[in-house]
Parts: sequence; structure tokens; C-alpha cells
Amino acid sequence: MKKIVLISSVVILAFGIVSMTGVRKTLYDFKVKTIDGKIFDMNTLKGKKVLVVNTASKCGFTPQYKALETLFKTYGGAKFTIIGFPADNFGHQEPGTNNEIQEFCSKNYGVTFQMMEKISVSGPDINPLYSWLTTKNENTVPDAPVKWNFQKFMIDEQGNVVDVAMSKEEPTCDKIVNWITGKK
Repeated sequence: MKKIVLISSVVILAFGIVSMTGVRKTLYDFKVKTIDGKIFDMNTLKGKKVLVVNTASKCGFTPQYKALETLFKTYGGAKFTIIGFPADNFGHQEPGTNNEIQEFCSKNYGVTFQMMEKISVSGPDINPLYSWLTTKNENTVPDAPVKWNFQKFMIDEQGNVVDVAMSKEEPTCDKIVNWITGKK
């Protein structure tokens, strides 16, 4: 019996966190709140590629909102979407309330992609979704802790993390566009 328990533990460590049913977590296992406080079930995104990005209004990368909106208008729809998560983890560059952030995004960048409520994307109070996104033993891809605002996680149509684009990489870079369009 001890051998079976040990083997089970090794399997879990090798393949990431699994639920009690033995299924590894995906994006679809999470529920978050929209910027206007409504529950958003990530399960509604099944079959879409999803770009998840932590945002901030007072950052040198804030102009990426424009490129994100361009990307969304060009490719968004039945097969692709973008979700923004405002966060104040780096240099106090997102001090605003959810209402202030929403107004800023709309007024300055015409953001129409889904924005979520302000969360923590690193540290001891990290949001569970971001813990999953950034931790290998939760998602089975290499650890990718958020290092700054506008780090972008690419999620495939099955809800798995497949790649990350760092803050300096523009949302419209070849890496992201090729991933969306399926070009190599």
C-alpha cells in the first residue's frame, strides 16, 4: 500500500496539480470577477485561445493597451479573446479603484476586451488564477512568475498555458500573432 501512495505522489508531482478526480487544472476551473464586480466563469471560454495580461495605468508599458485593443479588434471573436487583470504589485503603478481603472481604459485607449477586477499577481496574496498561471507544479509548464506589468500568458483552446510573452514584448509581436493565427 505504501508503494501505491508513493507512486501516486510522484505522478502528481510529475504532472502538476490535479483535482480529487485526477484531472489537471485548466483555465476553465477558475471563476473571477469582472471589473464591474460580476462573477465570470472562465469555463465560458472553452474552445478559444486566451491572452491573459496583468495591466497598470501608470506604467511605461501602459501604451500597450492600444496594441492589445488592436489585437482584440483584429482577431477577437469566436476563437480568440483577451482578458486584462489590473494589478498594483509593481511600483504602485495601478493605484486606482476598479471604477477609475475602467474609466481610464475606456477614455484613453477605447478598451473593449474584458477587464477584470484589480487583483494581486505576485506575492503572498497572489490571486489563485495567477498562482496557477505562474507555477509549474500547478500548470506543468516552466515557472513564469510575473516580473512586471503587461506580462502576457497564452492559453490554448483546451485551457492550458502554452507560452508567456514578457512585458517588453508588444502584444502585436510575431510570437503572439503567430500563436493566434497558427503560423509557425
